[in-house]
Amino acid sequence: MVIKVFLASSSGSTAIKKKQQDVLGFLEALKVDYAPLDIACNEDNRMWMRENVPVEKKPTNGIPLPPQIFNEESYCGDYETFFDAKEDNAVYAFLGLPPPPGSKEAKEAYLLENGPVENGTIVNGTDDAEDEENLEAEEENIDDDTLKAPVKEEEAQEEVEDEEAKGEDDQPVSEEEEELRQLEEEEAPEQEEEDE
Repeated sequence: MVIKVFLASSSGSTAIKKKQQDVLGFLEALKVDYAPLDIACNEDNRMWMRENVPVEKKPTNGIPLPPQIFNEESYCGDYETFFDAKEDNAVYAFLGLPPPPGSKEAKEAYLLENGPVENGTIVNGTDDAEDEENLEAEEENIDDDTLKAPVKEEEAQEEVEDEEAKGEDDQPVSEEEEELRQLEEEEAPEQEEEDE
């Protein structure tokens, strides 16, 4: 599966250029195979993109702006939906790709499919009293030393996950992202004034 990113190589808009760079840079960082398709120099690419963006996703003027992202023939979204997926750690789901093993997105997908895991056992989320009684009986048969070890391992894992989360949150915002946010903030009041 190849991710197709429709771009405009000769766009006069700095906002569009920054959005395109953000998408491509993030895909490269994730080592996702993609094909950049220029709509400025290739009329076939432009027509294909315009025809294949779903009607409900097109702007009011009917002409979608780059970047537009597809997985083969399947529409993924535009920059805004890509950015939302990036913020939600759901880029692979957005792209229709399986997340790599060990990634945060893979762990979240596993939890959604199988439920939470406690002490190496999948918890199915039911309130079955019999299961609770069996669990309590098993815990009573385990001596305190064997019970403490998994608890310590869980605490250590939680500390590692907390540190990873802090590392993600503390990452500096790139100059491009900051400029893009400023441009979007500047454009929003202008658009509101025009709408009025």
